Amino acid sequence: MTRHTDVVVIGGGYAGVMAANRLTQREDVTVTLINPRPDFVERIRLHQLVGGSHDAVVDYRQVLAEGVDLVVDTVTRIDTAGRSVALATGGTVGYDYLVYAVGSGSADPRVPGAAEFAYPIADLEEAQRLRPVLDAAPATAAVTVVGGGPTGIETAAELAEQGRTVTLVCGEVLGPYLHPRGRRSVAKRLAGLGVTVLEGPDAKVTAVTRDAVRLGGGRELPSEVTIWTAGFGVPDLAARSGLSTDALGRLLTDETLTSVDDAHVVAAGDSAAPSDLPLRMSCQAAMPLGARAADTVLSRMDGEQPSTLNQAFAGQCISLGRRGGIFQFAHKYDVALWFHIDGGLGAKLKEFVCTGTVKHLADEAGKPGSYRLHRVSGGTKRQELLQARRDEVPATADRAS
Repeated sequence: MTRHTDVVVIGGGYAGVMAANRLTQREDVTVTLINPRPDFVERIRLHQLVGGSHDAVVDYRQVLAEGVDLVVDTVTRIDTAGRSVALATGGTVGYDYLVYAVGSGSADPRVPGAAEFAYPIADLEEAQRLRPVLDAAPATAAVTVVGGGPTGIETAAELAEQGRTVTLVCGEVLGPYLHPRGRRSVAKRLAGLGVTVLEGPDAKVTAVTRDAVRLGGGRELPSEVTIWTAGFGVPDLAARSGLSTDALGRLLTDETLTSVDDAHVVAAGDSAAPSDLPLRMSCQAAMPLGARAADTVLSRMDGEQPSTLNQAFAGQCISLGRRGGIFQFAHKYDVALWFHIDGGLGAKLKEFVCTGTVKHLADEAGKPGSYRLHRVSGGTKRQELLQARRDEVPATADRAS
């Protein structure tokens, strides 16, 4: 009788679904995906949910392989000694291997009043909570979006395109990832939509009240609706379960995505910190990491040494309303290039990416093992960074002695 290997995947986002689907290519593997929601969330469309142009959810039947057992629940603790996870509704689920793909969410803003009066939109429930607030607000209501990254830019543009009065408070700089040329393009589009963009050292929020946002330097902005998009955090499940994490709470792994504490625990997506050198939080990284995590589990099942991380990036795409966008090209090691595509074509590329991510998951569900993007060569720069870190250790030890 063939023994089945039980694999539990925690988290049904881009990384978790990719990993779960890929694991079903083996008939001797039983895959259980545990996720707190019954639907797949297109997180890269949450700003559209806020703006009313998309509901940002997909039925799991469209993206999840038939062989995956979906359990709608929340994992409260991982027992690595007993190889089981505890569920919020009671009971446990055992595993031979665990894929930790819990993703990320809103970070604690640590700004007075922000938790009470600002609306984060890092997950589905947060975006759903904000939507009726905006619907109830007058069209002339002052809306402040805090955070100059992709989510902040996309949300500000989405609402401004609808005629809302929007101020985008960036902190230091608009679109910190972007090349200066790309940044100028985004700024021009936002200006055309009527968005007031605040940058520089005084454009940092120091407090949020029910009807205003206070900035460094003492300036106060009237704000009937304040939307918080600055920063991301990760669930503390790994730390609470006694596993090693980085300062943010991401699970520490080696370059095969295997936990530094337990060879039966593998991480993927935003909640992974391979070699304490985590990749940029994005679906662009999450899906290849999910595929890599699944391959690591399958290799370990066969007694083989898993392949190491070899991540390649293409850039960053940002929607600027329904009629504009930008695709910022980048080096494979994730540093922006001078070249970008903007305007209407940029919007089409952004939509192509959004639909493409769901298609990748659906394709892997239909033909497990077919995904190949995680094998695209792109790890040279990463290996140089890791080697430089290793070279620093003896020197540091010598100085300490």
